[in-house]
Amino acid sequence: MDPLNLMRELAIDADTKIVILLLDGLGGLPLEPGGPTELEAAYTPYLDALAKGAVCGMSTPIAAGITPGSGPGHLALFGYDPLRFEIGRGVLEALGIGFDLQPQDIAARGNFCSLDPASGVITDRRAGRIPTEVGARLCEKLRAIDLPGVETFVEPVKEYRFVLVLRGEGLADGLTETDPQQTGVPPLPVEPTRPEAAETAALLNRWLAAARQTLADEHPANGCNLRGIARDPGLPRMPDIYRLRCGAIATYPMYRGVARLAGMDVLPTGETLEDELDTLRSHWAAYDFFFFHVKKTDSAGEDGDFARKVAVIEHVDRLLPRILALGPDVVIVTGDHSTPARWRAHSWHELPVLLWARTVRPDGVTAFGERPCMAGGLGHIHHVDLMPLAMAYAGRLAKFGA
Repeated sequence: MDPLNLMRELAIDADTKIVILLLDGLGGLPLEPGGPTELEAAYTPYLDALAKGAVCGMSTPIAAGITPGSGPGHLALFGYDPLRFEIGRGVLEALGIGFDLQPQDIAARGNFCSLDPASGVITDRRAGRIPTEVGARLCEKLRAIDLPGVETFVEPVKEYRFVLVLRGEGLADGLTETDPQQTGVPPLPVEPTRPEAAETAALLNRWLAAARQTLADEHPANGCNLRGIARDPGLPRMPDIYRLRCGAIATYPMYRGVARLAGMDVLPTGETLEDELDTLRSHWAAYDFFFFHVKKTDSAGEDGDFARKVAVIEHVDRLLPRILALGPDVVIVTGDHSTPARWRAHSWHELPVLLWARTVRPDGVTAFGERPCMAGGLGHIHHVDLMPLAMAYAGRLAKFGA
């Protein structure tokens, strides 16, 4: 039986609450051989105390050796097999800003970048993380680009990110990205991965050429790349699968998008962790399941800032008692992927995971970190295992079979 159908068949109502505390890019690596990871270097007395009463382990978001994008890492955490449900990041960004995405639309996540005017090579993939208001002004300029036979929408997201949506007849997905994921080389063209996408690829390349002309006099954002070019796949919804009232708390649009795609209510919140905590508290009575997203661990990792990533983890730790004071029945702490500051990028490394519940069998782990969790009672699992475990520990799964 399909795992989601099994959950749908066994899910029952109960007066219990589940919190997934997701530290984006949580997993790390030591800067020096034998040294601590970012999580191990952080002073986390409350996470360590929670680990002592929990069962811990290591979890693989996708499959062994596979480096996950943020979308697949989150979908796996919510119980969707990421190898079956492939979601383009453009869809997540569009939904994350509340764009009215239609079933046949093609959506792309756009990144403003810096190009060397003489050679055309990328010198900064994020254009110095330009302010959101600058990105919005550039989007206004890009809206003047017309394509034959289709409507185009260009919407700002945050900082250097934007969304490009094409709407019209005959559009097809199956398209490559233009970001080469490194500096010192030019952007790539959009290529079709199946014949029926050739015309859509040509339209996107035409738009990109016009965009580079439009941005030529800008600094530092004189170019752009497109990533995650796709259409909405129409996922089964979490409330229907798990019989949960699901609320999502996230500051970045992409993560609000993946939550909305999965059928969660995206709860309005501010920019800080304290704002997110206030949102959790004010909506506590209305929901059974909360996805609480922390972005800045990942940002620090991508910037190669080990100390800042440690500081974000310590900030989360200081707020943990206020989350626990609300009385959750199940708490899971993990990440969607590893982003070691040493690498400045996502990696395939397993993630530490902590599962606390009122009915858990503590495993003897006394600190929350990669090496302690390797010896934990959960062993080595996959992210798709976590929602069934959360449901079971919350008393929300019926017995299977006679």
